[in-house]
Amino acid sequence: MTIHIGALPGDIAETVLLPGDPYRAKWAAETFLEDAKLVNDVRGMLGYTGMWNGHYVTIQGSGMGMPSLSIYANELIRDYGAKTLIRIGSCGGMQPQVAVRDIVIAMTASTISTPSRGIFKELNFAPCADYALLRAAVDAAQAKGVTTHVGGIYSSDVFYDERPELNEQMTRHGILGVEMEAAELYNLAARHSVRALAVLTVSDHLQTGEALPAEDRERSFGDMVDVALTAAFK
Repeated sequence: MTIHIGALPGDIAETVLLPGDPYRAKWAAETFLEDAKLVNDVRGMLGYTGMWNGHYVTIQGSGMGMPSLSIYANELIRDYGAKTLIRIGSCGGMQPQVAVRDIVIAMTASTISTPSRGIFKELNFAPCADYALLRAAVDAAQAKGVTTHVGGIYSSDVFYDERPELNEQMTRHGILGVEMEAAELYNLAARHSVRALAVLTVSDHLQTGEALPAEDRERSFGDMVDVALTAAFK
């Protein structure tokens, strides 16, 4: 047990999916895992472990934002031996060719600031995904026929952004979408020599204002979870 995770030794798999929303963790576990067992409910941040196609998998909520993600990823890696961590979540589209319901697979994650900035100081470290995971996720998405985009994303440290000129520069430089966690996950994976990837569903679009209707989210997010699980064990 750790400060934020109440799981017992052996309750956490080496492969962990990290949705921000704990209730999305519950839904994904009940939908995709066999014999899913609740292994963590500290502070309401639900985590489940079960089997997927014969593989032991944990799906653990990580909260919103990089500081929250950093807490759970650190403890999962250092205290529970997690080796593969895949963020599954939503993002806002930033390019005209990126449509709502598409999947974005993050090769890199740009950011203004992460919890790791205190370590890097003046260095602009460029965190990136594990290539084998990324390639496997692209293959899995293509096999499912899901429209997929691969490239850089922007991990923001605020949700209510009041810098439209920064969004313009992100779009100008080809950033596919914006979310709030992946950059720190990639930093931690590099630091601890584990594998990490972010597989994201485009739930809204910053340019068009389109948003995924609530009733469509479950189906669209299901594609993302399936891609992530397939990639983890390819």
